[in-house]
Amino acid sequence: MNDRTLVWGAGAVGGTVGAFLARAGHDVTFVDVNGEHAEAIRDPARGLRIRGPVDEFSIVAPAATPGRVEGTWPRVLLAVKAQDTEAACRLLAPHLAADGCVVSLQNGLCEMVIAAAVGPDRTVGAFVNFGADWIAPGEIAYSNRGAFIIGEIDGRNTERLDRLHALMRAFEPEAVTTERIWCYLWGKLGYGSLLFAQATGRLGIADCLARPELLPLWRELAGEVMRVARAAGVSPLGFDGFEPAAFDPQAREDEARTSVRAMVAFNRPNAKTHSGVWRDLAIRKRRTEVDAQIAAVVDIGRQRGVACPKLAALVQMIHEIEDGRRPLSDDNLSELLLV
Repeated sequence: MNDRTLVWGAGAVGGTVGAFLARAGHDVTFVDVNGEHAEAIRDPARGLRIRGPVDEFSIVAPAATPGRVEGTWPRVLLAVKAQDTEAACRLLAPHLAADGCVVSLQNGLCEMVIAAAVGPDRTVGAFVNFGADWIAPGEIAYSNRGAFIIGEIDGRNTERLDRLHALMRAFEPEAVTTERIWCYLWGKLGYGSLLFAQATGRLGIADCLARPELLPLWRELAGEVMRVARAAGVSPLGFDGFEPAAFDPQAREDEARTSVRAMVAFNRPNAKTHSGVWRDLAIRKRRTEVDAQIAAVVDIGRQRGVACPKLAALVQMIHEIEDGRRPLSDDNLSELLLV
């Protein structure tokens, strides 16, 4: 098996996964738009440092910015922000072997965009829920392990999938394969709607989800995602405390409460207290993935005749924060509850 792997997007997710693969002896090359970050990764005196409660180590590996990549690879692990997927695919396509594949390590339904760009037969889906944050050039905090699931987008069991699974276990030993990758991706969108809501305030994930007065909001947000998914013919699957069926329209309040408690229990011990969306808004002061994830669900709902008023209001609220027209405040969620 050709062991060469190109990690396109060496931030929190791509950097963490790629570092573990490199430490395990795999041939890994990194690509990142941040030139200082790429320089640090390839610098023998610096390297890419993974720190945090899960593990601590450093690796040195080839790294470049997109315009300086040379060669082709049998697999590309794509870990750019969802809104950057199409542009990244145009840049990486010349570096993907004719029989190679792109594996999406992203949130949302990026596999659709990748398949349109490089072909469905060269696209593999993945669902990841571990916690990591890009801290500075050459430094990533790996805060907690989480679900890692990989699958062919057409649901087949293939030799390629088996090889990728074996590779990914160098990062997450409990990684699994699935015939229902879309079900997990839609499940993550349901959970993601709660994380985008959390990002509008100051409290961390566990403390925010634990606010008892917001249970109706969690039911409405995740419930709209579930309705759109089912209208699209997908039955979302759960993970790490999030149980999609608990947020279906016919589900009882106590079922949702039980799932929320499980999510709080999963997130409470984690060193990563706030979502990546929150860091984009509060720390890095940059645009979030809200259009590529939550607004995309609203659009699909509109096409399927499913209204998503809470999700639409959340998208608008996130944009107001991005534009500096609304401050981060826990009162934002109380306002959203009344929409």
